[in-house]
Amino acid sequence: MPKKSKSRHGLLVVISGPSGVGKSTVVKRLFEIFPKLKMSISATTRPPRPMEKNGKDYFFLKEKEFFEKEKDGEFLEWAKVHGFYYGTPSSFIKEEVEKNRIVVCEVDVQGAASIKEHLTRGKLKCAAVFIFLIPPSVDILAFRLRRRKTEKEEVVNYRLRAAIAELQVMEKYDYIVVNDKVDSASQKIRAIINVEKERVLLN
Repeated sequence: MPKKSKSRHGLLVVISGPSGVGKSTVVKRLFEIFPKLKMSISATTRPPRPMEKNGKDYFFLKEKEFFEKEKDGEFLEWAKVHGFYYGTPSSFIKEEVEKNRIVVCEVDVQGAASIKEHLTRGKLKCAAVFIFLIPPSVDILAFRLRRRKTEKEEVVNYRLRAAIAELQVMEKYDYIVVNDKVDSASQKIRAIINVEKERVLLN
């Protein structure tokens, strides 16, 4: 478990898990039952879609600007997805936790590892908790991946193999939550956040 900050500030909640486990669905439900949370806003080189606003949906950056920030160490983690770059700005999270807010960051396993490294090295100083979402079984995970019907079978099999490999790192997280039902999983995460928030206040 990462060392908790002695600062009486907010809390960073990192939620990750294998592809197909239902992270986005659980996080969406979590915000419905726990509206005081603040979602981490990513930076991206993707052009804004209609109705998207800079600083609310994403921080929209030109590619040159994105890599200038990356070079300066601004991103806790970043990746290229479908031809565009996405990153988690450390400055945004710092500002929010200093306002005593609980910030939720939904990332993949590699992103969570990168954030933990920043915390370990002191590049990001705040209390944090890492939550790993897992499926009830590998069979159910395979069913969820195939249920999407958006990818060919070989792609689904590749994602399933990758997901099984990602499950091997679950022991590196502070908590493991089984996503058997969305409501149940989101309630468990809410309880974890409440416990960790109290821990921060007691330190």
